[in-house]
Amino acid sequence: MLSGKIGTNAGLVYAALQNGEMNVKTVKKATKLAEKDLNLALGWLAREGKIKFNEVEADLFVSLS
Repeated sequence: MLSGKIGTNAGLVYAALQNGEMNVKTVKKATKLAEKDLNLALGWLAREGKIKFNEVEADLFVSLS
């Protein structure tokens, strides 16, 4: 079931962000998720209001809310 996989991946992203704000590239490296899976997990967490985004120049940063 796809939603179960997305939820599991969202948990990986959430755990990685416990250490503080990261750019999306760093989150991808830390979680070892494919770009598609990372984007789905970020969307899941954003919809739940658990993360926030910050764009600085060309980099996109994400942190826990």
